Amino acid sequence: MPRSIRLDAVLVQAVIAGALSFAHLHDLAAAAGQSGWKAWAYPVSVDLLLVAVWRRLRSDGPSRLAWSWFLVALVASLGANIATAGLLDLDRVPAWLRILVAGWPALAFLGGTLLAHSPTPAGDREPVPPAPAAPDPESRDEPAPVPAVELEPASTLPAADPAPVPVPAVPVPAALVDHARKVAADHQARTGTRIDTDTLRARLGVPPQLADAIAAQLA
Repeated sequence: MPRSIRLDAVLVQAVIAGALSFAHLHDLAAAAGQSGWKAWAYPVSVDLLLVAVWRRLRSDGPSRLAWSWFLVALVASLGANIATAGLLDLDRVPAWLRILVAGWPALAFLGGTLLAHSPTPAGDREPVPPAPAAPDPESRDEPAPVPAVELEPASTLPAADPAPVPVPAVPVPAALVDHARKVAADHQARTGTRIDTDTLRARLGVPPQLADAIAAQLA
């Protein structure tokens, strides 16, 4: 089944503008003494320079070199449109305009060569801000791995001595305390309350005795 063709207003406008500009450049070149096929080559030369500028902007980004030659091609096209609008007598073209028309091929060749083969200096390019990196939702609340800690066995109380014997303090590595402090700060920032021992033990994945020792150091 053939696809329907839909006319785009912008495309139609671009075709009309391009055809009129092409005709104006041809008429100006013919009035300046460039007859025959040479008059038709001038509009092609201007359009090719614009294409070279567009490719340079697409490949290397904005630069002063590309924008300078874009202005040159724009002045050539816009100047032909204004000159052929009745402001200039095409039967009596001034000498300076004949010189400009005659020297255009060399100028267009120079511009196309520079755009195609001249590298863009790093300082000539317009900086593009980098896109911000998206946060990883999986690693936001995932606790960091906790190093294994060997606990010393509690001393056995003698049967004949009824007095309680104090349990020695559990050694806590400094790295584990620093990590627990970050977990507690993150919990307080998200909930507005201090973290309790049970939540701290669940987040760190440590035994209750070690969790109590860590909570005592965070207090």
